[in-house]
Amino acid sequence: MTHRNAFMTDELQAIYDQTVEFVGKEVTPNGEQWEEQGKVPREVLRQMGELGMLGLRVPTELGGLGLGPLASATFSEALGASTFAGFDVTVLVHTDMAGPHLVNSGSPEQLERWMPGILSGETILSIGVSEPDAGSDVAGIRTRAVRDGDGWRINGSKTFITNAVYGDMTILAAKTDPDNKYGISMFLVPSDTEGFTVAKKLNKHGWLCSDTAELSLIDVWVPDESLLGTVHRGFYETMKNFQNERMVLVGMGVGAAQAAIDTTNEYTQNRKAFGGHLFDLGAIRQRMAMNQAKVDAVRASMYHAAWLGEQGLDNVKEMSGAKAWGCEVVNQVMYDCVQFHGGMGYMRESAVERMYRDARILPIGGGATEVMLEEVAKRSIVGG
Repeated sequence: MTHRNAFMTDELQAIYDQTVEFVGKEVTPNGEQWEEQGKVPREVLRQMGELGMLGLRVPTELGGLGLGPLASATFSEALGASTFAGFDVTVLVHTDMAGPHLVNSGSPEQLERWMPGILSGETILSIGVSEPDAGSDVAGIRTRAVRDGDGWRINGSKTFITNAVYGDMTILAAKTDPDNKYGISMFLVPSDTEGFTVAKKLNKHGWLCSDTAELSLIDVWVPDESLLGTVHRGFYETMKNFQNERMVLVGMGVGAAQAAIDTTNEYTQNRKAFGGHLFDLGAIRQRMAMNQAKVDAVRASMYHAAWLGEQGLDNVKEMSGAKAWGCEVVNQVMYDCVQFHGGMGYMRESAVERMYRDARILPIGGGATEVMLEEVAKRSIVGG
C-alpha cells in the first residue's frame, strides 16, 4: 500500500521508503530464525547504524539528523511493515524510548562518551523503569540509589526491560529522595557494572525475537558522572518522553496492521470457497474495508498528535487517545485477519498468527489503555 498522510514531506517519504526496503530485505526473510534465537543479531543493528537509521532524532551537532516526532512516527510505521514486532521494538526502545533520555538530559561529557556508539549500533540501550510492583505507576518504584562517596549505590530490581539481556547500557530510574514520591533520578548503568545482573530472561507471549529481562541490582555502584540530568528530577524528565514512547508503539502497530490487512486481502482474494473466492463474500470484504478505514483513522490521529508535538504544543490528550484507541484497533484488525485465514491463521507458520500474538502487548506497554483513557478524561473535565 502507498504510504499517505497530510504531514508527509520528501524527507519523511525517503525515511519511510528506505526503512520499508531495509526490513523487507534484511528482517522479514530472517525473522523466524531470530524468533527461535530470542534475539536480533547485533550486525543488523550495526547495519542500521551505518545507514543513519538510529539517529533520526539525535541533533545534527551530535551526529544525527536532528528531526522531530513526525520522523519517529514515520520510522515506527515503516518498521511495522517487517511483520516482526519483536524486531521493531528492539530498535524503537533504543532510538525512541531510551535514547531520548540521553539526548534530552545528557551532559556534554556523557553525550561525547556514549553517542557515537549509540548511533553506530555498538551501544544498544534499554530503559529500566518498570518493577515487579510498579509499571504504569512510575512514582511507585522502589529501587533506591543513595549517596556513596563520589557516586551512588543502587539496590532494587526491574522487570519487563526490553534489550537488557543483550544490550550494553540501561538508563535506570531509582528513588533518590525517599520523602518525595516523585524524587526519582536517572542513571546510566553499563551492563558490565558489578552487581548489575540479568536475573532472568523472560519468556513472552509474543515479541519473541526481542530480549526482555528481569534485572537484579545488588549494591551497584556508579560514579557521579553516571547521574543523568538533575538529581531528584528524573520523574519529570522521564515524563517528557512518554508521548514519544506512546507514539512509536501506535506507529509500529499501524504498520503491522496495514501489513496484516494487505496479506489478508491477498489471501482471501486467492482462496477458493463457495464457488468463488472468500473475498467475494460481503461479510469478509466489508469487514476488511472497515478495518482499513479504522487503520487509516488511527494513522491520521497519530500523525496529527505527532505534528502537535513537533510544533511544541502539549499533545498529551491527543497522543494518549491515539494510543488507547489505536492499539485496541490494531488488536481487532489482527483478530479478523486470523479469522479470515481460517485454520491457516491458527498455525505457527502463518505471519498473521505471529502478528496477532505480537499485537497483544500494545494496549499494555508504554502506558496501559486504562491509564491512557484517564489522561484523556482528566483533560476533559469542563472548567478543570
